Amino acid sequence: MPPIDLPRLAVVPDVRLVAVDMDGSLLDDAKRIDPSFWPLLDTLVARGVTVCPASGRQYATLRRQMGRDDLVYVAENGAHVVRDGAALAVHGLEARVARDVVRRVRRLTTAGADLGVVLCGLRSAYVERTDAPFLAQCEPYYALLEQVPDLTAVEDTVLKVAVYDFGPADTGAGPALTRFGGVARVLVSGEHWVDVMSPDADKGHALRDVQRALGVGPDQTVAFGDYFNDIGMLEAAHWSFAMDNAHPDVRARARFVAPSNNDNGVVRTLRALLRLG
Repeated sequence: MPPIDLPRLAVVPDVRLVAVDMDGSLLDDAKRIDPSFWPLLDTLVARGVTVCPASGRQYATLRRQMGRDDLVYVAENGAHVVRDGAALAVHGLEARVARDVVRRVRRLTTAGADLGVVLCGLRSAYVERTDAPFLAQCEPYYALLEQVPDLTAVEDTVLKVAVYDFGPADTGAGPALTRFGGVARVLVSGEHWVDVMSPDADKGHALRDVQRALGVGPDQTVAFGDYFNDIGMLEAAHWSFAMDNAHPDVRARARFVAPSNNDNGVVRTLRALLRLG
């Protein structure tokens, strides 16, 4: 499926909501946002379009990255939705399940797997593994990150358990954690990350929460994504765009293809779709 020639659309769609994945979509491979995004964001907000960064990242991280409260944030892969600085939806993971996941990863590590765990809570994220290589993988995603001696003793609303695999997650931690599939949603959310979440936590469910709150329909919604954790969100939007760099399974589930994250695909597509020049 080649990138769509958007300027040929006969009618400018009535877009009211734009949901955009961060890593692999809005962010280039160096984790940068193209400077042209910021004036576009101002234009969209001024036109009454709600912009919704949607990510596996923590809300505090997204808020720091975007620098404004007039957006709706879908954080923790849909487990935490924030509007106007307040929670619109929280889909927490049962504490017992979270503890069992931590213990399972500990056993896998003892057996030789190179894994680290982030317990993602409503107040903060928490780690008990504290070596520099692991923390370097965590810090870009968690602006609030506490080191604790025992993750199973943390008292916080658990949004998800994120497991970092220094090898390929889809052949390592992902299959090793599938046993929790009956009580949780186990999602390979990146090349090295696996998220264990509430069965109700999903970017698609979160985007529908936002649509209901705003009175916006799928035909008024644009969504961009590149990986498995974006599929539900793409399916909730009529104007669904897989990035040109997206996983083939994600491309197959989207209606359209946007230029890659390294080619400023989100900005270029929105400007063409809405004829903003």
